[in-house]
Amino acid sequence: MSMTKKKVIQIGVVSELTGLSERQIRYYEDRKLVFPDRSKGGVRKYSFEDIQTIMDIHTKLTNGYHTVELKRMLGC
Repeated sequence: MSMTKKKVIQIGVVSELTGLSERQIRYYEDRKLVFPDRSKGGVRKYSFEDIQTIMDIHTKLTNGYHTVELKRMLGC
């Protein structure tokens, strides 16, 4: 598995790296736009690829796209 696909980054770090709140990141998950793994204890784990996807989603939503359009674009 490549380093960018390995899901090891917790949501707090993703929040710091992206500048988005944990709530925003969870919203993207709720809308089935991003799919973190879960640890046995239920902790969300993201990859660097997930972080790039989250940033792309945020940019598109800021530019007026709707989550339904994003799902189609992302092939979710």
